[in-house]
Amino acid sequence: MRFGRIVIIVIATIVAIVSVGFVVGGGAMIWAFGTERDADGFFTSPDYPLATDGYALTSTDVDLATSPGEWFPDGLVDVRFDVTAGGDAPVFVGIGPSSDVAGYLDGVAIDQVSDFGPEESDVSYETVTGTVPAATPAAQDFWVASAAGTGMQTLTWDVAAGSWTVVVMNADASPGVLVTAEAGAQVEGFLAIAIAVLLFGLLLAGLAALLLVLATRSRVTDESKAAAIAPEAYPVVLEGSIDPGLSRWMWLVKWFLAIPHFVVLAFLWIAFSVLTVAAFFAILFTGRYPRAIFDFNVGVMRWSWRVSYYAFSALATDQYPPFTLRDVEYPARFDVAYPERLSRGLVLVKWWLLAIPHYLIVGVLTSGLVWWAAEVGGDAALRVGGGLIGILVLVAAIALTFTGRYPPGLFDLIMGLNRWVYRVGAYASLMRDEYPPFRLDMGGDDPGVVAELPPGSPPGGDVKPREPVLSRS
Repeated sequence: MRFGRIVIIVIATIVAIVSVGFVVGGGAMIWAFGTERDADGFFTSPDYPLATDGYALTSTDVDLATSPGEWFPDGLVDVRFDVTAGGDAPVFVGIGPSSDVAGYLDGVAIDQVSDFGPEESDVSYETVTGTVPAATPAAQDFWVASAAGTGMQTLTWDVAAGSWTVVVMNADASPGVLVTAEAGAQVEGFLAIAIAVLLFGLLLAGLAALLLVLATRSRVTDESKAAAIAPEAYPVVLEGSIDPGLSRWMWLVKWFLAIPHFVVLAFLWIAFSVLTVAAFFAILFTGRYPRAIFDFNVGVMRWSWRVSYYAFSALATDQYPPFTLRDVEYPARFDVAYPERLSRGLVLVKWWLLAIPHYLIVGVLTSGLVWWAAEVGGDAALRVGGGLIGILVLVAAIALTFTGRYPPGLFDLIMGLNRWVYRVGAYASLMRDEYPPFRLDMGGDDPGVVAELPPGSPPGGDVKPREPVLSRS
């Protein structure tokens, strides 16, 4: 795949991700417009109990377009505060310029409400010590909106540009304020805005689809028809074969039996990560992946593939994986053709930017799904899940348990998905410059090109085309 097409695919993926945000956001806004407003058309918060031993409860500063060049359209948003006193004493609620409020309450004992949580009781305060206010709040002339009296007091304000503070006090400026407060907001033209957001998201999605079509379409000429029929070889090979006579029940304990491998692999992958960073700089300055590092890193991926094939990502063999980096006789094999030269420019972007489309796919294949979730006391939650590969392997294991046979078609699909993951892993680990194909090469045999190595040879041997080493039982 040409570099230009790769760039277009990356751009299309980014546009698609942005479009999802707009589509989901617009859809949620339309849903909220129809279900979450009260009779007066306001979106409201929960009723929060607020209390202070001081003389006032204040909000943090609400800064709306006070910097040069900023603007805030009048009449766009209306806010409403419903404040109910906890006793029979009159209550005062007002909104005023932050500078004037700060001057009025300078040196006064107050509590500033710094944060509201999702639950009614989740309120955080910042306490300021001080003395008694010089006058009652109603005596001040800077309030842009205010309400005072017994029972529930409602303040409605047409939001304007500026820095504002909300203040709740006892009307006589006495200490010990206890109220229940609810906030609401009404946005002019909210439904039209929601529809526009949704349509914009759909437009972006269409643009992303068009870019993907343009980037992935191919022209098939008479000379290229044969090549178009057969998949192009890729220099990362992953293969596997089903053991005859697989145990019906052993898959239940393979993950436990593989714990020694997991411990060793944890240290090997730490070394893999450090050496990959070293390889990055070597490629950047020399254009070559150091052969010793390459052989080691391929060996780590090979070891990982054998263990995962045995324990969880295929469950197609009962043979215990060997503790070795070398390519030995085993029903699961992996290799990468050693590149003589690598691009110094691609090494800067391929492992993060260019691989983004594949990362999204690999995330779904390996860990992007939750099968089941339940609350386990308080805010704790128990989630059981995994990717598409995990789901398919579980289905295959259940079929094996009840029929004594591993479904061959399901095995072919699982192998294709694992092959996709490992090709991306090799590309992201800087081992190859060839962009991984958006193609599902199913089956135990891999059509790729890899070193022809006899069992026991060092990993990462010389490259030459060959027929697949393994055949599926």
